[in-house]
Amino acid sequence: MKKLKVGIIGCGGIANGKHMPALKKIPEVEMTAFCDIIVERAEKAAKEYGTPDAKVYTDYKELLKDPSIDVVHVLTPNKDHSYMTVEALEAGKHVMCEKPMAKTYKEALAMVEAAKRTGKKLTIGYQNRFRSDSLYLKAACERGDLGEIYFAKAHALRRRAVPTWGVFLDEEKQGGGPLIDIGTHALDLTLWFMDNYKPKSVKGSVFKKLSNQRNTGNAWGDWDPEKFTVEDSAFGFIQMEDGATIILESSWALNTLEVGEAQTTLCGTKAGADMRDGLRINKVDLNRQVVIKPDLNSGGVAFYEGNANMSAGDLEARLWIDAILQDKEPMVKPEQALVVTQILEAIYESAKTGKQIDFD
Repeated sequence: MKKLKVGIIGCGGIANGKHMPALKKIPEVEMTAFCDIIVERAEKAAKEYGTPDAKVYTDYKELLKDPSIDVVHVLTPNKDHSYMTVEALEAGKHVMCEKPMAKTYKEALAMVEAAKRTGKKLTIGYQNRFRSDSLYLKAACERGDLGEIYFAKAHALRRRAVPTWGVFLDEEKQGGGPLIDIGTHALDLTLWFMDNYKPKSVKGSVFKKLSNQRNTGNAWGDWDPEKFTVEDSAFGFIQMEDGATIILESSWALNTLEVGEAQTTLCGTKAGADMRDGLRINKVDLNRQVVIKPDLNSGGVAFYEGNANMSAGDLEARLWIDAILQDKEPMVKPEQALVVTQILEAIYESAKTGKQIDFD
């Protein structure tokens, strides 16, 4: 059995919470190198997840020099995604980069071009596609159950759940707040279900209204207003070339009870769907209004080769490794993630200029 040797760049929260535990469960994978600017984090990861002879680095360039490494996972702050991914691809590695793809469209485009130039595989960590409700709804959309999807909402709303650790509040390192952090997941899902990646125009609003408050009731304790340099909410109105319209709503802090993230609402000519109370599909049948709620715990269609009880993160890793071993396209294509970044950047730009952003 061929073993793929994987190097981890960035051994922080998302590496420990998703990537390394998932890769550890895959028999065809060996994690042989770990890099972090805090050497203790890399050492801890190597001890917990690595092979007995796993190497530890503080400089990612040194890790990339190892010719035995087949795959690299880039799990760093957003500002590092593009250049690290490009260098890894050019070093002959396949790359899984955590979402969002990059801070800017230009950076994300450089990643797509590097993957094409090198012939190496590139994917982005949009694990919400691998949830059972997402896989069911995608299959329904592909079968045409909803008809033409012409209106959608991408939901990423938190009432008071601002991440106060790491670099989440740092605009320079992350490129933004809830829009680029969780709005990116909701938009990725929505575009994927619609199979529509041709935006025509974007109008955006970005707010920093609550970030200077104290005694906030935040889920993870009060944030420091001095360090809160990103938005606390952002909204976008997206029109596609075919006329379809998407509203994107995102917040870490907003006075609302309508919370929910990595969710979508879809309205088509034959039926609609939402994820507000589990997956619900609404339509008219025999001249009656009907709501269908599939039981996603009872097995069903084999959408993939794997255990139906796998977590989304585990399935994401399994199918990513399969794409490399079987030389298939990854489920999350870099060209799709590029459009997500393009739209997010346009929302920020529109809010800054007060103007609609039109695409060529």
